[in-house]
Amino acid sequence: MAIAALVSSLVFAPLGIVFGHISLSQLRHSGEQGRGVAIAGLIIGYVMTALALVTVVFVVLFAVVVVQTAENMPRQDRYTATPGTNPDLPAFAPPQNLGANCQYPATTEPAAKRVTPPRTGKVPTEPATVPAGIVTNRGSLGLKLANNKAPCTVNNFASLASQGFFDGTQCHRLTTGDLATLQCGDPSADGTGGPGYRFPNEYPTNQYRLSDPAVQRPVVYPRGTVAMANAGPGTNGSQFFLVYEDSLLPPTYTVFGTVDTTGLATLDAIAAGGTADGSDDGKPATPVTIKSASVD
Repeated sequence: MAIAALVSSLVFAPLGIVFGHISLSQLRHSGEQGRGVAIAGLIIGYVMTALALVTVVFVVLFAVVVVQTAENMPRQDRYTATPGTNPDLPAFAPPQNLGANCQYPATTEPAAKRVTPPRTGKVPTEPATVPAGIVTNRGSLGLKLANNKAPCTVNNFASLASQGFFDGTQCHRLTTGDLATLQCGDPSADGTGGPGYRFPNEYPTNQYRLSDPAVQRPVVYPRGTVAMANAGPGTNGSQFFLVYEDSLLPPTYTVFGTVDTTGLATLDAIAAGGTADGSDDGKPATPVTIKSASVD
């Protein structure tokens, strides 16, 4: 039985443990030799069982991390355009509390780059538009930020730009086809990074009731739109995308500006190069690095 315990512990550890205990019990009564072999079988059985349990726990934790990372990754859903059936972004009707109490609570994920959160509380909604600019290694992007529609978002972008958060970062994602965007704002350059805080959606999401099924129906985000990427409602951070061709998305991505003519030419040149792997969603074939970002 002692030998059976040793062999079993190498083949199926729990069975080796059982045989080991049975063998020790028999040896205590019979006085025969083999105690060392039985103990060795027990030790090996327990060690192998412990290793198996650790492996299972590690695999489960790894799977959970992968799922959570995928869920938390800012993204845009992809829809197929149907001519004549897709509505435009809704007309803007200012909510009563627009810009009255901007909050940027911390996230459980640390900041991808050290930064101080924006000022909280009431922020101005005037002037209606604020000029801004992004300088990249591929050309300049002139922006007009919609302070009258998304003041908390503009406040966030201005804060990040003034602290150099975007400087030296790559625009890590280019999508082509029905979804035509360039996504930037992640210092980690893999789509998972942010500033260590989050804030709620603004226009166009705030034009719908939360229970309105229309909030999940795609609308046209027109060429030249600047909007926030997110991983769900209220998860805005630092990542944003620039639309270089009309694209269909649900109205759950905050629109906070537009790109000027020069910037659109820069985007067109970037898009013409395609993605590094030739797919319709990946890193730009030629890296796009933000040299600086500023808000006037």
